[in-house]
Amino acid sequence: MTSLLHPPVFELAQREGNTLRLVSEMGAVIEIFVLEEDIVRVRVLPDGTVRSPRTWSIAPGTDDVPLEGRERLDLSGFALPRFSLREEAEQIVVETSQVRLEVALHGGYCAWSLRRENAWHSVMRDRATQAYNFGWWDDRAYHYLRREKGEMYLGLGERAGDLDRAGQRYTMVNVDAMGYSARTTDPLYKHIPFYLTWRREASLGFGLFYDMLADCTFDMGRELDNYHGHYRYFVAEHGDLDYYFIASPATPLAAVRRFTWLTGRPALMPKWGLGYSGSTMTYTDAPDAQRRMGEFIERCREHDILCDSFHLSSGYTSIGAKRYVFNWNHEKFPDVEGFVHGYLEHGVKLCANIKPCLLQDHPEFGLAHAEGLLIRSTDGKPAWVQFWDEVGAYLDFTNPATLAWWREHVTNALLRYGIAATWNDNNEFEIWSPDAVAHGFGSPFPAREAKVLQTMLMMRASRDAQRAWAPQQRPFLVSRSGGVGMHRYVQTWSGDNYTSWETLRYNLKMGLGLAMSGVSNIGHDIGGFSGPAPEPELFVRWVQFGALMPRFSIHSWNDDGTVNEPWMYPETTAHVAALIKLRYRFIPYLYQLLWDSTQHYEPVLRPVFAEFPNDARCATDGDDMMVGPALLFAPVVEAGQTERTVWLPEGARWVSYWSGETFEGGRHVTLPAPWDQPVVLVREGSVVPLNVAEQHFAKPNERRAFIVVPFEGVGATTAECIEDDGESEAWRDGMVGFWQVRAEGDAETLALSVAWTGRMERPGHLLGPVEVWLPASESRRIVAKNGTLVSQHAEGGWMRVLIETGA
Repeated sequence: MTSLLHPPVFELAQREGNTLRLVSEMGAVIEIFVLEEDIVRVRVLPDGTVRSPRTWSIAPGTDDVPLEGRERLDLSGFALPRFSLREEAEQIVVETSQVRLEVALHGGYCAWSLRRENAWHSVMRDRATQAYNFGWWDDRAYHYLRREKGEMYLGLGERAGDLDRAGQRYTMVNVDAMGYSARTTDPLYKHIPFYLTWRREASLGFGLFYDMLADCTFDMGRELDNYHGHYRYFVAEHGDLDYYFIASPATPLAAVRRFTWLTGRPALMPKWGLGYSGSTMTYTDAPDAQRRMGEFIERCREHDILCDSFHLSSGYTSIGAKRYVFNWNHEKFPDVEGFVHGYLEHGVKLCANIKPCLLQDHPEFGLAHAEGLLIRSTDGKPAWVQFWDEVGAYLDFTNPATLAWWREHVTNALLRYGIAATWNDNNEFEIWSPDAVAHGFGSPFPAREAKVLQTMLMMRASRDAQRAWAPQQRPFLVSRSGGVGMHRYVQTWSGDNYTSWETLRYNLKMGLGLAMSGVSNIGHDIGGFSGPAPEPELFVRWVQFGALMPRFSIHSWNDDGTVNEPWMYPETTAHVAALIKLRYRFIPYLYQLLWDSTQHYEPVLRPVFAEFPNDARCATDGDDMMVGPALLFAPVVEAGQTERTVWLPEGARWVSYWSGETFEGGRHVTLPAPWDQPVVLVREGSVVPLNVAEQHFAKPNERRAFIVVPFEGVGATTAECIEDDGESEAWRDGMVGFWQVRAEGDAETLALSVAWTGRMERPGHLLGPVEVWLPASESRRIVAKNGTLVSQHAEGGWMRVLIETGA
């Protein structure tokens, strides 16, 4: 056994292709994998034994991994570039065009540098004392790093508190944290052991991903020990230390894109998933649930509220006061098929709540246990857990028989009635007993060592059922819990938040943390889920905030039994209806961002500083954010505010969406923020696709419009905006169309061009004139470079130009 007095001494024992293997005299092993010019992986095996031979996270540029996991030595999908290797007396040095790794042979300590402007810049070093656990402490996996002054840490998924994680400690254990504080509660719902280190002064950074399934802890400088200097560390309860270093020079977004690519292609979900989704536990908990659900549609019609889907809470499964997955309560829903098709006739799809735990008195519990579908204890009995108001046992999704059972039940209990989607809920798999054993695809293991794997396999099984039922349609799924790779399957949200202004402010940061961790299709329970009903002002501000998030769902379980719904306050209903219509106006832009996420791994949301890393005034922990590269969004997160002050980043002009007023960057501006007008600014050089303004419940309008903010003087603003059928899988075969939008200007003239291209024929509802909106300050002569300029006139601070483009 290695001792503190005698750290292991390594020698390069093997080089095979892009894999290096360093071995010590005591049996410790360090493996180095040169995967890409900007990605290098290190695996540390203290006694040479591999404890975790498979991964479910690594899927470079692909849709998924094998069901039973990917072999960790499988390097398919990587470029495996040429690299240099120098063997020196005290170290080995590995270099790609972007990354240099120096490994000290005495102790195995690693030092990392990035190349910029033909020079190497040090960015990360192992702590000089006991960086790894070579048998010094226990069986857990540790990694200690030096902490440098001025470093910022971002990511780790949805964490409470500030976006910059420096000085904090986080426990990555998925739990059901209903009513959490968005400022202080830890842990929460998701397990994403990836974070970005950024040094603003040097404009250098890197991502670090620990490919681990076990519960783990990140200390980002909260702990201090005089014997070791300033440090931060990672510790996992089980498994091998296996981490990926991802270079991120010049912009923090580079590592986010590459991490997303590394862990799989984000799912392209149907466009209707961007619409308003109604939801509340109150309706399905009511004894006359089917009637209450019908009233929701009627109220949407009455108040002209656009709606595309409804999240059907678990009350539909009740027997008495408890909930039993895949059971329909026919007293509450006497005509299930009629109920579902009644919603579909109004263009509203249903997303049904499903849970992965069978209560001990579930009608199918005995059969599931007898067939080995449940996680068991070592004595063969069910591994009992607390679940809602009863005890039960989790289904074991590492058993192929369980996966088949789940797919069958999703199909027979939901899809055959016309249910369009699954809401995978309460899937944190809170398994604490060391005696609980998972099937492990034939290689049993203690279930608590990979709880998040069960979560991931559950959502995958739901997706597979939906694909099998409607193979030509894109699946739509939602999951509360998840881990690395969840973006391949589901849309998610920040769980059961507490109703308060503080939650509104910190949910914004939680969403950015997820987006900077590779998960972009996200949102929050608008209005707050748990606690008191939101007062009118808070409710409206929350709807404002949600209007530009990828997920838009008003959901609640208020303490006083009230329901968060668009018409909950007569004095705010018209404002809420207008905000929902505003969201539908922006759906083409949000859809474009999801397309860019799927095709190019771009985060939909991003901190302002990440888009403008050289502007020191773009606060990491401000209350603003970028929605894609074009929109600066500054929601109101404090009570009593009627205006909003926002810093406009340097290097661009900005145009108010509402007034059309143009502002130079590098200054603060204070803008009005009435209830139905969230502060949104459009960046110079942007093209933003929109729906036309006229939107109504009975007949949403899909005709296209474009905001174009051209550069001043000589220059061209261009964009390619996606169009497809919004629902099918035909996009995979290239059956899409694109708008080619261009504004080319000089001192006197601005030439506009709007053209259609692509394999998909331009659909009928997109034929005819196209609206182009220019800032009213645009004084140059407007001409149409292709098509015909039908009209132009000033309207609300903008210039509305109508161009007939033909077919």
